[in-house]
Formats: sequence, C-alpha cells, structure tokens
Amino acid sequence: MKYDFLVDTYATERIKVLSAWSLFRDEDLPVRPHHTDHRGRSVHEQMVHQCVSEDIWFRTMLGIDVKAPPLPEQEARMGFVRRYAGDSAARLAALQRTDDAWWEAETSFFDVRRSRAWVMTRRMTHTSHHRGQLLAMLRMLGRDLYSNYGPTADTGGLMQDHAPTIYAYDDLESILTDGPKRALPGVGDKPVTERPDRS
Repeated sequence: MKYDFLVDTYATERIKVLSAWSLFRDEDLPVRPHHTDHRGRSVHEQMVHQCVSEDIWFRTMLGIDVKAPPLPEQEARMGFVRRYAGDSAARLAALQRTDDAWWEAETSFFDVRRSRAWVMTRRMTHTSHHRGQLLAMLRMLGRDLYSNYGPTADTGGLMQDHAPTIYAYDDLESILTDGPKRALPGVGDKPVTERPDRS
C-alpha cells in the first residue's frame, strides 16, 4: 500500500509521545511555562489535550473509534501513559487494516474537505508540535533530555559531531512499567549548538 509510510510514522510517533511523557515526574504535572500565565498549558493539560484531541480527530475525521474513554481514571503520569498507549495501539491496529482507497477518500476537516491522508499528516504534525512544547518544558525544569528524533545535549550534542541517539527505554514495555532509564553520557567537550555562547 502506498500509504504504509503514514501507518509506520504513526507507529513511531505514538512511541515518541510516550517516551516524552515518561521523562516527567508526577510533581511536574501542574507546571506551566510561566506560573502566572494560564495561556500556556501545564504538563497535565498537555497530556489531557493529546488524549482528547487525538480521540476526537480519529473518531470524527478518520472514522476510527477505539470505544474507550480518552482519559485515565487517575490523571497521574503513568495513568496517562497507559491510557494513551492502549488507545493509540488500537488506532494503529485499525490503520493497519486500511487500503489506498480509504486513505484517498475525503472526510471533513473542520469546515473543509480533505483526504484522510492529508488529515493524518496534520494530526501527526499537531502531535509533534505539542510534544515539542513538552520537551521544552523538561529543559525548563532542568531535566535531562533523551533522544526523541536524534541526539540531544545530554546524549553528547550535535549529530555532525557524531553524538549518539539514546532513547530512555529499550521498548514500549519498559515505558509502561516505568523501569530505570538508560544512562546518559552528558554534554561532553564539544558545543551542543551551532552557535555556542562563547562569553
């Protein structure tokens, strides 16, 4: 199927969401970008938004209903991790049963008509946008960042300096059991940005 790449991308994107969430602590959930500005979602609100918005998009735009509540009974970090893992696994299974005609069929995207392939692309970029906000929040909290797309300052810096990609966990099961994370090498002796502050 020519749209397998979208299914494969969703399979990895859901793991990236869960990996990012696994780096927070329960006490981080009320934290927002600026504590007096409620325009910026807290970590908790970001997790709620991911679960609820993905459920709505899949049900109303893509016609995939996993028949499960989008939010966990206990809105703690691992509750969100396990709820999203289960729901996104069911969505992935449904996507794996589609064909080219399904992807090319038009559906409603708010007030316009678009192909399901177009909607799915937008869904994944929407998810990536919010995950990026959470990764920035981890840095604001002073936490180490594991790889999400490639090397980070904590895995050794820049790709062009051959810094490794290091994920916090080996597999989904390790994320779901909240086991110990891999060791990180840290910054090392090379700059972690293309424009290092030399002051």
